[in-house]
Amino acid sequence: MASKLEVDVEVKCNADKYWEIIKDSNKILPKAFPNQYKSIKVLEGDGKSVGSVRHITYGEGSPLVTESEERVDIVDEAGKKVSYSVIGGDLLKYYKHFKATLVITPKGDGSSVKWTCDYEKASEEIPDPTIIKEFAVKNFLEMDDYSHKTMQA
Repeated sequence: MASKLEVDVEVKCNADKYWEIIKDSNKILPKAFPNQYKSIKVLEGDGKSVGSVRHITYGEGSPLVTESEERVDIVDEAGKKVSYSVIGGDLLKYYKHFKATLVITPKGDGSSVKWTCDYEKASEEIPDPTIIKEFAVKNFLEMDDYSHKTMQA
């Protein structure tokens, strides 16, 4: 049975700048957060456009998974929306399918980051992916801090 988790995170960074960081996350995440991301390799496409596939090797700071393969399904530049499906790696041991969508909207001087994941558990014993949601929230806030440090550098 398919289920959904959602979370909204407010960040200080304006929506345009935050969207650029999200689009460049293949390069930024391993450089800025090596404890969480050992590497991100683009296997197909440019890593940003629909159909692109990337392989992520997570660091010690990552819960549950050590690696995953993700395919970009939707990119909406005007709506600052990206959606991707996990097509390989550890997460698929726990979930039959896992798809995440990220939408960035302006909010005051900052932005709101809405993360939604649609998933189906491999079995009833598997918990909801709350730990993945918490990891995503932590990442959004850390990327916000990173954006302010790089803007001041």
